[in-house]
Order: sequence, then C-alpha cells, then structure tokens
Amino acid sequence: MTHRVARVVVGRIGRAHGVRGDVAVQPRTDEPRRRFAVGAVVRAGDRVLTVETAREHQGRLLVGFAEVTDRTEAEALGGALLEADVDAAEQPEDPEEFYDHQLVGLRVETADGVRVGEVVRVEHPAGQDLLVIDRDGEELLFPFVVALVPEVDVSGGRVVIDDRPGLLELEP
Repeated sequence: MTHRVARVVVGRIGRAHGVRGDVAVQPRTDEPRRRFAVGAVVRAGDRVLTVETAREHQGRLLVGFAEVTDRTEAEALGGALLEADVDAAEQPEDPEEFYDHQLVGLRVETADGVRVGEVVRVEHPAGQDLLVIDRDGEELLFPFVVALVPEVDVSGGRVVIDDRPGLLELEP
C-alpha cells in the first residue's frame, strides 16, 4: 500500500545559541518532544536537518542539528520555518490541532452561514498563523486563532469564522 506524504510545519528557528550551532526553536506543534526527538528529520527550505540534541533551557527549546556545526551556520538559519514529512492520513493527537493539508480546500463561512470562500493555504509568519482564503479570486488573510475561528470541521468540509469589523468587510 502506498502512503501519501504531507509536509507539516513544526517550528520556526529563532536565534543562535552558543558557538556549536544550537538554535532556539519556537515549536508550532503540540508534539515538540516527538518532532524534535534525537534522530528526527526536519526541513528548513531545501535543507534537510537531523536533530542531534534537544533540550529545554530557560523556557526555550534549544535544538542542535547534525548538519549545523557552528554559530555562523546557525545564525544563517534564523527565521527559517521547520517542516516534517508525515503520512497524509495521520491526525494530530490534539483534536484542536490541524495540519495545513487538512485545512486546504475547506469552505469558509461565518457563524451565520454566509459563505466567504475556500482555504487555499496556511501561512506561518513569525506572529500567528494565517488562513489564506480565496474569495472569488481574491486572496484574504485571516488570523487562525481560536477567538476568530471557533470551529474547524474537517470531516464536514468547513471552517467557521467570526468576522469582526475590518477583517473581511463582507457585504450584506
């Protein structure tokens, strides 16, 4: 049986730590121990990185990659998004967490049932994740936070958003 593979965002590299190439990582997963376990493989753009060490230090996750051997290399990775390959059928352990590929294609509607559009991708800037919604050929960026996205129904094929003034400017 052939399994499809999906790439999921698991973190973002912050600052270099020390001189041996360790970096601070901001986890973007509810499973950081699993995604950053020794031997785990992640990608930063075109680079494949193997976790050599991972530890908590003053409330931050510090990770050392086998392929990054000094501070200069670590500094060059600053800000990079980290992704891992998973079986496309895999589900996150937390029912409130979703992989990007699960959201793409879902219809977006308001709590009142007004159709907004369809999720075309999820972006992961430094602050908060954003749903990119195609609304009649126009791309809208919408904050992917619980206060504004109260319901994600993957099996039902929809995302319910709480429109606030200035976010979508839907016409009645």
